[in-house]
Amino acid sequence: MSKETQQLEGEDKELLSADNDIVQEKTEDSLQQNELEESHGKREKCHISRRRKQNRKYEEHESSHREKDKVQASSREHAVGNISSRQDDTEPSNTIWDGCRRARFLHGPCPAMHFGPKACILPNTSSVMHIQDPFSQKLTWNNPPVNALVIKKIRDESLLGPFKQLCTFLIEEKKLSVYVEKKVVEDRALAKDEDFNEIRNQLCTFREGYDDISDCIDLIICLGGDGTLLYASSLFQHSVPPVMAFHLGSFGFLTPFKFETYKTDVSKVIEGSAAIILRSRLKVKVVKKLANIQETESRYKVDENGLVPQSSIDTDSGKIILQVQVLNEVVVDRGPSSYLSNLDLYLDGRLITSVQGDGVIVSTPTGSTAYAAAAGASMIHPNVPAIMITPICPHSLSFRPIVVPAGVELMITLDPSARNTAWISFDGRKRQEIRHGDSIQITTSCYPLPSICCHDLVYDWFEGLAECLHWNVRKKQTKFTEMTDSSDTDI
Repeated sequence: MSKETQQLEGEDKELLSADNDIVQEKTEDSLQQNELEESHGKREKCHISRRRKQNRKYEEHESSHREKDKVQASSREHAVGNISSRQDDTEPSNTIWDGCRRARFLHGPCPAMHFGPKACILPNTSSVMHIQDPFSQKLTWNNPPVNALVIKKIRDESLLGPFKQLCTFLIEEKKLSVYVEKKVVEDRALAKDEDFNEIRNQLCTFREGYDDISDCIDLIICLGGDGTLLYASSLFQHSVPPVMAFHLGSFGFLTPFKFETYKTDVSKVIEGSAAIILRSRLKVKVVKKLANIQETESRYKVDENGLVPQSSIDTDSGKIILQVQVLNEVVVDRGPSSYLSNLDLYLDGRLITSVQGDGVIVSTPTGSTAYAAAAGASMIHPNVPAIMITPICPHSLSFRPIVVPAGVELMITLDPSARNTAWISFDGRKRQEIRHGDSIQITTSCYPLPSICCHDLVYDWFEGLAECLHWNVRKKQTKFTEMTDSSDTDI
């Protein structure tokens, strides 16, 4: 065999070996491709299965909400009776509600964060806030209540009977410890009742401004008018226990319960079967110069509702800081002076206007039906997160009441050119003089007042508007008895 033949055979072997390597590489590539395709298929199947599960959960969630809506709608049929009675017999009774009312949430829906194909809101995890549906706010107890605070309207003998009945029921039947104000127990009319002595001796007493009962009260029951609820709020400057208010006063917009059924109602609350409404409060911080405090005390007599007990003195700066939780409103007015008040109003550190007039009211939605309503403000449902700013007799016809978001920080100071001082009060109590150099800082408190509802938080509010404020009460217009020949009636 010649050398050329051997060389050709060697080249053929090398080519055959190279072909085998190529075939082996292609085989390995195809195997890897198959493995990739299989893994992708498994992932896709997993994603599809997960989507199906999420869709099933969403459908179950939607179905449960629809069932809840049906139950809530049937329980509130009596509240829409007046509207359904106005509709024609041929028209379904729920037509109006289906078209204009959100059936599930009292708050509006969560807004979309993307706008168009490219714009969106910058994510900020620190500002995330979870808002519970107000209709789902139900009272529950981690442990059964042990101590109840009963607040009775002072100097009202007509409330002695209900007060004795309630205390006897709570102590003997519900086995609760009952706290009352010392003034109530020392009432002469109550002391003369020998049959009540046994229960009277079991009552625990306290004095406002001296005894701290904030950590031992589980339930508050008010007997009287709206003032008893405001007083209960003032006793708790941090977390407030649930408040159940009975309408035994002169007004009673904030007191939905009737005393005739007190045993049934109180038993339901103690069992944890009740709806609650969270009434927002204002956190007010008054920073005053110590010299101004001393001068005020020397010029004016300070009674029991005078100086705010929750105060701290900063000796380095020579200032005193007063902090108060307010349920209705903060009022800054001109006081005894005949001059207009001149106040500077700041929002988040920026001067927005100067108030020239008799003063200004800063109120919660709960307080929108009190002094603010008398000053011309709108009435706002307590579940709306907002702060109302209402001028009192402003020296400008264009100064209308405004509503600002609940999270803003307001600050009120005397204008440098003000001719006189101003006076501040908190829910009508603890009146203070505001002088040059003092400041008032107001924002929404994180400690709301949980008020127990008699029916639900919508029905109770509108019932109060109708019964107490006679909202939109007028004689109903009569219909035509027969068609006239007037051209106004021609179609």
